[in-house]
Amino acid sequence: MSAQRTLAQLRNHFLVEKELADRLRTATRAERPALYATLYEELFERVPDHTRLTRRDTESECIKAVNARLRFVERFLTPETDFLEIAPGDCRFAFAVAAKARKVFAADISDQSGTPDKPANFELVIYDGCHLALPSASADLAFSYQFLEHIHPEEVPDHFSMVYEALRPGGRYVLDTPHRYSGPHDISRYFSNSPEGFHLKEWTHGELARIAMNAGFTRVEVARHSIARLGRPGWHMLLLLESLLSMVPHKLRRALFGRVLSSVSLICTK
Repeated sequence: MSAQRTLAQLRNHFLVEKELADRLRTATRAERPALYATLYEELFERVPDHTRLTRRDTESECIKAVNARLRFVERFLTPETDFLEIAPGDCRFAFAVAAKARKVFAADISDQSGTPDKPANFELVIYDGCHLALPSASADLAFSYQFLEHIHPEEVPDHFSMVYEALRPGGRYVLDTPHRYSGPHDISRYFSNSPEGFHLKEWTHGELARIAMNAGFTRVEVARHSIARLGRPGWHMLLLLESLLSMVPHKLRRALFGRVLSSVSLICTK
């Protein structure tokens, strides 16, 4: 439990977020884009003690977070790389990549950067969460961080197809999202064994790999875990581990493997 918030505050946050998330879960596909754009505003109005409103990261903490993401993708970055980030938030990371890439596209439902002073090779692309207004084969490398858990599970296959279309042949989609077996990772973790808030679904490597392959990606591999050093044998070991853990009770699974499976981190190659 957070040391700075009371149990009553946490419960109020959970109940409000669950109510809003249920609204999104039951919405039609046509209704969702408008909800994506407004639900967080309503959440912050009704939960004034939300950590997104009260926590102020120091500049050194922000730089540390940006550098951690750079380490995630820098092996694929060259001065000739056209880069696409999905849901860039304040765009700090996208701006950092702009110093290393030829072009950076940042796709989001609104401009959250808070600054008009953007790199010359940076382009913000406003989209509805489903349809990306970019020509086919615009990027060599796509990236999303802590994003897939926030979109409706029905739309995740469409998301992979959208990114696939934006990539050039041989391009890569690098992503990181919370792993289901160490979750839930949203406010639900204090009150439930499954995500009921704005994490509409938390995933496993195997589930997202199947979706990526169905979208047309030819190769999927693990990106961040130490098992990645083992190459394809390590990938198959990871899938076997997930299959075995699917039969283990949730609390035991989280206690034993929460750190090992903190996130799903994938490299999907077109």
